[in-house]
Amino acid sequence: MLLWVSVLVLAPVSGQFAPVSKPVISLQPPWTVIFKGEAVTLTCHIAGDKKWYRWYLGTKILREIPANTLQVQDSGEYKCEIQGLPQSDGVSLTFSPAKLILHAPPSVFEGDPLTLMCREKPDLSLKTRTLYKNDNELIDLGKNPSFHIKHAGLKDNGEYRCTGSETHCCSFSSNAVRIQVQELFPRPILRADPPSPTPGEPVILTCETQLPPQKSDVQLWFQFFRDDWCLGSGWKGYLRTSVPSIVENEDPSHYWCEASTVPSNVSKSSQKLQLPARVPVSPPVLTLSPSSTQAVEGDWLTLSCEAKRGSYPIQYQFLHEEVVLWKKKVTFRKTATFQLYLKAEHSGTYFCTADNGLGIRRSQPVSLSVTVPVSRPVLTLSPPGPRAVEGDWLMLSCRAQRGSPQILYQFYRGDVPLGSSSATSAGGASFSVTLTAEHSGTYFCTADNGFGPRRSDPKGLSVTVPASRPVLTLRAPRTRAVVGDTVEFRCEAQRGSPPILYKFYLEDVILGSSSAPSGGGVSFNLSLTAEHSGNYACEADNGLGAQRSEETSLSVTVPVSHPILTFRAPRVQAVVGDVVELHCEAQSGSPPILYRFYHEDVTLGSNSAPSGGGVSFNLSLTAEHSGNYSCEADNGLGAQRSEEVSLRVTGLTGSRSGPVATGVAGGLLSVAGLVVMALLLYCCLPRRAGGRPASDPSRSLSHSEPQEPTYYNVPGWMELQPVYGNVNPKAGDVVYSEVRIQEGNGHAAASNSAFGLLRTYLPSRGPATSQQPSRPQHSSVIYSQVKVASPPVSTALRS
Repeated sequence: MLLWVSVLVLAPVSGQFAPVSKPVISLQPPWTVIFKGEAVTLTCHIAGDKKWYRWYLGTKILREIPANTLQVQDSGEYKCEIQGLPQSDGVSLTFSPAKLILHAPPSVFEGDPLTLMCREKPDLSLKTRTLYKNDNELIDLGKNPSFHIKHAGLKDNGEYRCTGSETHCCSFSSNAVRIQVQELFPRPILRADPPSPTPGEPVILTCETQLPPQKSDVQLWFQFFRDDWCLGSGWKGYLRTSVPSIVENEDPSHYWCEASTVPSNVSKSSQKLQLPARVPVSPPVLTLSPSSTQAVEGDWLTLSCEAKRGSYPIQYQFLHEEVVLWKKKVTFRKTATFQLYLKAEHSGTYFCTADNGLGIRRSQPVSLSVTVPVSRPVLTLSPPGPRAVEGDWLMLSCRAQRGSPQILYQFYRGDVPLGSSSATSAGGASFSVTLTAEHSGTYFCTADNGFGPRRSDPKGLSVTVPASRPVLTLRAPRTRAVVGDTVEFRCEAQRGSPPILYKFYLEDVILGSSSAPSGGGVSFNLSLTAEHSGNYACEADNGLGAQRSEETSLSVTVPVSHPILTFRAPRVQAVVGDVVELHCEAQSGSPPILYRFYHEDVTLGSNSAPSGGGVSFNLSLTAEHSGNYSCEADNGLGAQRSEEVSLRVTGLTGSRSGPVATGVAGGLLSVAGLVVMALLLYCCLPRRAGGRPASDPSRSLSHSEPQEPTYYNVPGWMELQPVYGNVNPKAGDVVYSEVRIQEGNGHAAASNSAFGLLRTYLPSRGPATSQQPSRPQHSSVIYSQVKVASPPVSTALRS
């Protein structure tokens, strides 16, 4: 038995179809799964002799030979090709190493006998075999390897496999095979030539069906029927007969055919076909869908024309106001249809005609009114332009170019309706509004005449609001603005359309400008100096007139500088009971300034200068007031302290038992008195010849022991205004006291020119001449140094 594996292209002939030239491959043995080591013979079938046959394995050319057979032992898909013809369909072979194989044909047709073979390798001897269908046991084959189905049908579709076992040993399972029973031939079709014969004239009936190429040797038996009467039968698929005449009201006969195999196990019938006699058409009926009251422009209108009776073919015509729209010839049904895409001009009267050569019949006219939905409206703004000013009068006009009245127009800003208006004729509608800032936004309108609203393109409108009077605010890092701080000036107009240009002013002088593209305010940073005190203002302008803010005052606070402490005393040497004025003044700093006076870091008192400048503090001296004095200035931005100034207070009489500080002050006073006396004597009395001047410094330098200070009443003493200052060297054993004699009158000037410098050394490790302070201008300075024998120098300095 050969297995044909291919599907050919078929061409119809009378009754059946014959294959066109395309090769077909057959197998011997007729299996696609074979034990490894066995061979399969392939045969390439085609009508007629050919010069060569080309064989393929996959896409590779395997061999080209003059014979049409090929024996193979390798798995893969095989095809053959014959000179001048297309390739055959492929057949897949599998050479399996399995112990057990279930053989089945790859294609099975209705009515075919079906054999399944459960076959083991030659080296096995199975005692039992079982066949399964869809994993359910179908039959116990025992030692018989084959299972037979006499006539295959759709009920036999499924997946089959078999198992086998040796006695007291092993079990084996085969491959799975899917059986799909194919249709032997399709249901036949009955055709008549001519399709609408005239009664009494001959007609040829053809029963057409198709056999697959694998079943080209099968013959079909054909039978032809009219109603339930058999007109004839035979191996040919056509029959020549005639159609009887019928009365006008009689229904036409039904014809059909039947094709079957012999023996008759597969049989199929065609559908029934009417072959009416030629009858004049009846007046046709025209119907419209949708109806005339629902016709809308843009819809599809279906026109149907039907003659209830009449022989085919029938020629239908559709007319609009006597103008032919479309023609249609019908050969097998009584209704003709025509579709029309409706426009406004399609309103009017329609009718149709029917004609089968025995007279034209006309339908009743049908009227159609086409309703035109509104077109997309157009929104216009007057005055035109995207920018308007608050307070302007705006008119919105909406108009649809096409649409059946009545049209309802509605106006919107955003999604908020503003108003509506109806138009019974063309022309559109309008809506007016006085503009405020809230009217900025997107506008559109809708038009609706009952078929759904149509929306216009949106129109953007920006209502420009003049800038309001701005507000100027200052942001500083602290409560008081201080030199060096960065102050942020912010100017903001609460209302006004962007962009807004802001300008900043200090006393009408422009400091800078900045723009706010999106509205709001802007900031301007300024690093403060003392000159930045004054009145500030800002200006906002968006092109509709500048607006100026109220002025804001700013006082820039200057931190105080280091103050200078000075003494004013009634005499050169401060004496117990004197009232000394301590004056503290910072050269720079914003008022009010709080001054504090200290004696050896003990607060003596404080005073405020509300308008700046310095302050004074009067102190009635006692012996305990000797020591170092300083002052402090503070205007809230950090206290600044002066340099220390030393003051030595002496009593009315000197004493060795007094403190060293008192001795120093007394010595200084004594020396000062001697100097003044010497100057007076030098000016008033002639000097003796060869005498030593009274102010000879060598006399002071010759003393090696400390002396008691000596006090003198000097005329004009109260006219001198001494200023005491601390000129103590920090490293050394010499204590200096500085007395500046201010040039208050002529005597003071004369005395100033006559003063010399007196130096006395304390016991020390070296000279202190390098520590000599410089002499201030416009004053006479007396330097006095005091030698201290006991206590030691370090103790004396600390006191």
